[in-house]
Amino acid sequence: MRLHKLHGLGNDFLVALVDELPAEADAARTAARLCDRRQGVGADGLIHAVLDAAGGSRDRSAAMRLRNSDGSPAEISGNGLRCLAHAIAVTLGSAELDIIVHTVAGPRRCSIRPTATPGTVTGTAEIGVPRPGPEPDRLSRSPEAALRLVLEPGAIRRWATLDVGNPHVVLSVDDPAEVPLYPAGPAVEAIFSGGINVHFGAVTGPDELTLAVWERGSGSTAACGTGAVAAASAFHGWGEVGQNVTVRMVGGEARVDLSAPVTLTGASVYVAAVEVPDV
Repeated sequence: MRLHKLHGLGNDFLVALVDELPAEADAARTAARLCDRRQGVGADGLIHAVLDAAGGSRDRSAAMRLRNSDGSPAEISGNGLRCLAHAIAVTLGSAELDIIVHTVAGPRRCSIRPTATPGTVTGTAEIGVPRPGPEPDRLSRSPEAALRLVLEPGAIRRWATLDVGNPHVVLSVDDPAEVPLYPAGPAVEAIFSGGINVHFGAVTGPDELTLAVWERGSGSTAACGTGAVAAASAFHGWGEVGQNVTVRMVGGEARVDLSAPVTLTGASVYVAAVEVPDV
């Protein structure tokens, strides 16, 4: 199996371009093995993708399926979309690419453009319109209650759930860097029976957010693309930022444009091509 390893703001993925998407059980087992950072290649997730060979340069498309590092399925990933488009461009020998990627959450248009840094591109992905997300449904608990043993009372100013093709909960705090992602992230995720991506955010400048990320199925990660969109939407709804927001995460910054269509822009870095035995 030939893999491409890339990262978007430190959120790293293995991309396997295949002739057909694997069975669910096979994909789960393969992802858990390959994403293991001690006994595998190491990544936050594994993307299997099928490129439409019949599509021309103007109507190119691909189908993708994403598995988190624990093997669980994920509907979509903003950073993963950019990394996939980048891997396809490398495979095709193209410096830039426009493509529609068909995900579990629906089709998403992506584009990449070269930068002056070798191996690095700027990618933009259209993200679905943010909608209300799931509500806590375990023991009728709230995030404040779930975090009572982790954070001081009143540490959570407000919170909201959103769905941008996958579910997120955004919690407003004074300083995301002061939040212990473990155990705070899993404590909040545990009150949602279907799991959820958890983000602790704060306004740190004009139309600027700082975000700490706990991802469903992967744990603490350096960045989350759809999480950046969810956070920008939440803080915009609270009247704290405008429609064009810079979201700073441990791995770097992404730009979110909440006007239609909602877009996420950030870097993708090609790390290596990797060959592994069939798993």
